[in-house]
Amino acid sequence: MTTDLSLLNLILHASLVVQLVLLVLLAASVISWTMILDRGRILAKARKTALAFEERFWSGGDLSALYQELGQDEKGNQGLAAIFRAGFKEYVRMRKVEGNDMMAILQGSERSMRVALSREMDRLETNLAFLATVGSTSPYIGLFGTVWGIMQAFHALGNVEQATLALVAPGISEALVATAIGLFAAIPAVVAYNRYANQVERLNNRYEEFMEEFSTLLQRQGRG
Repeated sequence: MTTDLSLLNLILHASLVVQLVLLVLLAASVISWTMILDRGRILAKARKTALAFEERFWSGGDLSALYQELGQDEKGNQGLAAIFRAGFKEYVRMRKVEGNDMMAILQGSERSMRVALSREMDRLETNLAFLATVGSTSPYIGLFGTVWGIMQAFHALGNVEQATLALVAPGISEALVATAIGLFAAIPAVVAYNRYANQVERLNNRYEEFMEEFSTLLQRQGRG
């Protein structure tokens, strides 16, 4: 007599608790993969738009014209363009209020850019916490299913007179599937989180460098 140890058969014949664990892990894996693909697309777009904006900004054109142009473009509300628009808008407003007090004008402009930067970072970091949670907890959830399954397998041996490997192997195999699925859910989430967190940090550094350069440019323009 042979025992079918295929993956599907092991899942179908697993205990209810192990099946629930597998269902949770499968749902976490599907959701995390959806977020992985979505974050990859958004971060790639953020890098592309940042490069395009820097080329336009440093081309030597009029800042007022660039501000007006970005106001008519939906991309003007994201990334470096949003930070530029927030800083330049406040700069113009403060020039009318403070006159020649460049210190107050620049501080107001920098505060506005910081607020825009914070909003942009929140947008880029969306769902990264979920990926980190899936990556850190999935192996333990899978391990719980494995421990529970092995407990049930050994408990079943108490009802037989002679314990053999053939009797306990299916139950242990069913239990180990939970650990395998847990790793299947965790590994992509951990890899994606580390990769995307690094990309977000690099974009944040890029945005902050632009803010410093833009503040210097506004200071020179105000003195000119």
